Amino acid sequence: MQRTERLFALAEYLRGRRTGVTAETLAERFGVTIRTIYRDLDTLRAASMPVAAERGRGGGYALDRSYSLPPVNFTAREAALLVALGRFAIDMRLMPFAGTLESALDKVRAALSTSAQRELLDRLKELSFLGVPSLPSKPAVRAAIERAWFEQQPLRLTYVDGNFLETTREVRILSVVMDRHETRLDTQDMQSGARRPFRLDRIVHAEVLRAFEP
Repeated sequence: MQRTERLFALAEYLRGRRTGVTAETLAERFGVTIRTIYRDLDTLRAASMPVAAERGRGGGYALDRSYSLPPVNFTAREAALLVALGRFAIDMRLMPFAGTLESALDKVRAALSTSAQRELLDRLKELSFLGVPSLPSKPAVRAAIERAWFEQQPLRLTYVDGNFLETTREVRILSVVMDRHETRLDTQDMQSGARRPFRLDRIVHAEVLRAFEP
């Protein structure tokens, strides 16, 4: 990678994350020495890019929080891969956040010029994914799970297990696990504190709770 190309990639990398990243991590990411990264960061500052060093846990180099980011420009190649992988996640029913992902993909397409959109469609015709889709889940359940996860709120869910027994639990989502054929929620029970896994396709109802509800 030439220096000009690396400087542009470094600027884009910092644009894409507002949390601090260490010089060591940047050096490993771009395959150069730490000294080279320091020189690159100085060059970006000289070009009026507000790169600041943050101390303490989670610190490192980051853009000033008041910095207003310009619009993101995708190449047809970048957009094709994003859209293709997004469509794969939706079609395979892996993502519980399908509606939000669909909206994001529309914005990626809209960011392209007319000629780039044509190229995107041509490239997508040449990509295909084979696999077994996960079992379907209810849109209302997916919407509640998405809100609870992003807003860090507890969730009351009604679940039918493998023996067709229906139970209601109040949980907090710890993580979302997307396997090849199923999506699972790794949760913590709000009453017992125990960790409990739930298959997305077996959740028949989900409701977001306020954090202070019993």
